[in-house]
Amino acid sequence: MLKGKIHGGHITRTRLDYDGSITVDSVVLKAAGIAPFEMVHVLNLNNGERAETYAIAGKPGSGAMELNGPAARLGEIGDEIVVLAYAIYGEGETASPRVARLTAKNRVKVVKVHSS
Repeated sequence: MLKGKIHGGHITRTRLDYDGSITVDSVVLKAAGIAPFEMVHVLNLNNGERAETYAIAGKPGSGAMELNGPAARLGEIGDEIVVLAYAIYGEGETASPRVARLTAKNRVKVVKVHSS
């Protein structure tokens, strides 16, 4: 089930020569409840591309949203993206996903915790 979501982020850099992953401002990761090195799905709203990778914590307050390695070919600077993290819950457990909505400069605008 959905655990955390970053909505309305914009790509700030692409680095093909990097091993892989997405670098995200650590303040944004924390707001969405996504841990460094956690597996995430990255959805590009501009071109429909989707990637599965892991999150790397960027400098706090930097606004970083950087596609690295092969994922760098899936978007351009300025493209709007969504980052999703999932978790497996046991029988009887319910998800309460954290959704961090961002400003155009990748700053946390609002965090909402959804309950089932």
